[in-house]
Amino acid sequence: MANSCDILISGGGVAGLTAAVVFGDAGVDVICVDPAPPITVRDAEGADLRTTAILQPARDLLEPCGLWDRFAPYAAPLQVMRIVDAGGARPEPRIVRDFNASEVSDQPFGWNLPNWLLRRELVARLTDLPNVDFRPGTGTTSLFTRQSEARVGLDDSSRVKARLVIAADGRDSPMRQAAGIDVHTTRYGQKALAFAVNHSVPHENVSTEIHRSGGPFTLVPLPDHNGHPSSAVVWMEHGPRATSLFQMDQPDFEAEMTERSCGLFGPLTLASRRTIWPIITQKADRMSGERIALMAESAHVVPPIGAQGLNMSLADLRALLDLALARPEGLGDMQMLDAYHDARIRDVALRAQGIDLLNRASMLDARPLRDARAAGLDALYSLKPVRRTLMQMGLGVR
Repeated sequence: MANSCDILISGGGVAGLTAAVVFGDAGVDVICVDPAPPITVRDAEGADLRTTAILQPARDLLEPCGLWDRFAPYAAPLQVMRIVDAGGARPEPRIVRDFNASEVSDQPFGWNLPNWLLRRELVARLTDLPNVDFRPGTGTTSLFTRQSEARVGLDDSSRVKARLVIAADGRDSPMRQAAGIDVHTTRYGQKALAFAVNHSVPHENVSTEIHRSGGPFTLVPLPDHNGHPSSAVVWMEHGPRATSLFQMDQPDFEAEMTERSCGLFGPLTLASRRTIWPIITQKADRMSGERIALMAESAHVVPPIGAQGLNMSLADLRALLDLALARPEGLGDMQMLDAYHDARIRDVALRAQGIDLLNRASMLDARPLRDARAAGLDALYSLKPVRRTLMQMGLGVR
């Protein structure tokens, strides 16, 4: 195996694998490592059952490198984003506001895909790229940098020299820690459940976000499963309540989730196992250091609201790719990495702040505050210029 490359990517999740494909397709020599081999089968233990809505700007990044052609057959289009306030005495809709992509574009807002499937197609695409060396089951352990290169220690006792290290290794990023870049973390006392459901009422390509208390209950369209309409669900709740739901017997859980969905899709039945994870906002102090760029969750973690997570990560990747192609001779140097930090830090901060505010509003328990939230939702989203601006911001359009 090679012990030198142009770019060493630490992290083989969706973001890291996408970076490996994008740079590999551009002709760059890449080594990508991750201590955990990717799980690429839906019902395998440890499979990531969350889904990702790939928004329009992200698709524009994925098309030229051959990824979109692989994703498209499995993607469910998101034509309408529906916000429902159900914060009254009973769990039933009292305000419903639709954002239709046709108001700002001739394309859907985005296309929803399961994360395990994204990994499967990404790994398959890597096999077509001889200049990408993917090493699942190998992790990074150390980082030493100088102005001209980085040297990365791997847990198989080997070392790799690279012009640029991309840290895409998660919220506890070992490469970020090795580079001495601090993070600031906000904890909400929330957890999120992620799972798939079948339902009798078709979703009609509408993503539905229902607000009551504890956090939003969001159903995102999936292709039909076993002949029935299907959606991916992210259910955010206060930690103890989320844990109780996670441990509940299936019939009781199905009754609870059907009630929380306000019955909008008929009875919900589980179509996968349940997964659970803690909700935080986390931002790195810098997007880069000497010979290292942070991207995805090593740089920013946000609650799963508004499909911003992976799309922020792919915006990181777009910025890195554009800078690398503009000055190939400067790959990984201070000029490139300072420009990367400047290009991304403000957008990351603004989006993290906006999602933080939305999440805090969605968590409200007291009825008067929930009533105030409903009134604000009604007033804000009824103004057409505001609606248009919010939709464009959500897409990442400036």
